Amino acid sequence: MKLRNGLASLLRPEDSVLVLIDHQPYQLANVNSHEPQMVINNTAALAKAAKAFGVPTILTSVIAERGGLLFPQITEVFPGQEVIDRTFFNTWQDKKVVDAVKATSRKQLIIAGLWTEICVAMPTIQALGEGWDVTVVTDASGAVSVEAHEVAIQRMITAGANMMTWLAVAAEWQRDWARADQAVKLTEVILQHAGGSGIAFLWEQQLLNTPVPKRAG
Repeated sequence: MKLRNGLASLLRPEDSVLVLIDHQPYQLANVNSHEPQMVINNTAALAKAAKAFGVPTILTSVIAERGGLLFPQITEVFPGQEVIDRTFFNTWQDKKVVDAVKATSRKQLIIAGLWTEICVAMPTIQALGEGWDVTVVTDASGAVSVEAHEVAIQRMITAGANMMTWLAVAAEWQRDWARADQAVKLTEVILQHAGGSGIAFLWEQQLLNTPVPKRAG
């Protein structure tokens, strides 16, 4: 297996395209690998980070009339954007989705979805076989059990996929705090979705803006 290392292997916003797959009520109802609210939070954070960095994002669902619409926390990030509804389990067998990805001319394919063992694993493995550089965002995905999630991850790693969490993806896109415009946008996502890291940042700002008491006498 070809090792994925070196500076050129890191994610770049100008080369990335994000595909969010089947973040729908039916799938979420049987996610047992993660706390459901965490999946919603992390997926919304990933979507907002992608928007902040100008990363094209493809939204797709499967039989939405039965499985439910994508989480509003995602679609609200991209108001008015079409959600591609499929019948295929394997997103990468849906021509409309693949054509939308190819139209971006990006080569770093980033995938997150429900469930990890089916709707994430299938397109990841197929796309890898077709020469794509694929990253799976594990904490914006979820499976019917911890075992199913972990086995799927190992299967995809063996096939050559890269595994990351949403905050690691965002940090790799940022890469340099001197990118001030993106840094401001990323900081807002961190405040909203990064839990303790966001609260710690607010505390830091409070301390920096708190006058130091003058010594008595």
